[in-house]
Amino acid sequence: MPPISRPSRTLTYRPALAWFAAIGGLWVFVLVTLGAFTTSIGAGMVFPDWPLSNGSVNPEGWLDDVAMFAEHSHRLSGTLMGLITVALSVWLWRTDARRWVRRLGYTAVAIVVIQGLLGGTRVLLDGIDVPGFHMSLGQMLRIPHGILAQVFVCVLIAIALAVSRPWLERRTSATDAGIRRFATWASLLLLVQLTIAAIMRHNHAGLAIPTFPLSSGDGDLLPPVWSFPVTIHFAHRAMALVITVVLVGLVARIWRNGDTFLRGTSIVLTMLLMLQITLGAYAVWSLRAPYITTAHVIIGAVLFAVTFGLTCWTYHPAPAGGTHAAPEPDGVTVVREGAGS
Repeated sequence: MPPISRPSRTLTYRPALAWFAAIGGLWVFVLVTLGAFTTSIGAGMVFPDWPLSNGSVNPEGWLDDVAMFAEHSHRLSGTLMGLITVALSVWLWRTDARRWVRRLGYTAVAIVVIQGLLGGTRVLLDGIDVPGFHMSLGQMLRIPHGILAQVFVCVLIAIALAVSRPWLERRTSATDAGIRRFATWASLLLLVQLTIAAIMRHNHAGLAIPTFPLSSGDGDLLPPVWSFPVTIHFAHRAMALVITVVLVGLVARIWRNGDTFLRGTSIVLTMLLMLQITLGAYAVWSLRAPYITTAHVIIGAVLFAVTFGLTCWTYHPAPAGGTHAAPEPDGVTVVREGAGS
């Protein structure tokens, strides 16, 4: 019996892999959009069973009913996302010489499995009450499900960026340390904000403060009456203000010291920030109209993804020019950048 050959791993640009990773990075936003819309219209329990929907992979009437369509489409898109993630991880394991990239692939698979289990147990445990809380155990699981979805987005964005041509063939100088700090803080703050948003949405606190930009119809800056829903809603608004200041500072720093890629990304970042603020205002003014609320959620995810991708770029080691091949300790061949020829 011939010996099993070891994977041939190199650090080279592979167009097919790059496109597949990009498709995975785009498809995750389809999944997030469907999940956000399902939550916005309260359709999370339209099917009381899991993993099937009313005992079928093609439940009767799901294409004619908006609630059924939203939830079943979310389940189907999640299944496809799982298949894409596994295929991407195997592809990276077979071909990519960088351990950290391969580990990102393994992490993505772990997250997509956990997400599937969280989504399923959220349905199966919906009827179990938790003493002292107004949400059932299943309803509580919506919060970590929503937060982990944002982490999953970041992992896929990091993979797509790492196998892209701009990353592998970068020839610009190292990123300014100030930009790196601003970008890192912006990413961390956005993750905190998305966590607050998930808690707010799933506690039905989106209209706990029904006026915007002030906190009451009498023009109060602070809410006149405090409760948990009001507090978490106000925290969401306050964090939005902090993030706006940090992102404006990041964009200003990029335009002083950033490279072409960062400047182009900062323009997208600015447009997304303006759109997100507008959608946040209209979500309140429209009394949380489902389509406006869903758009606010998805643009928030895109804003986080772009900021995280920009942050990843700032940590890219600048090459000194040229390439050479060098073996890794495990014997694979790596084409390294920046070592001279």
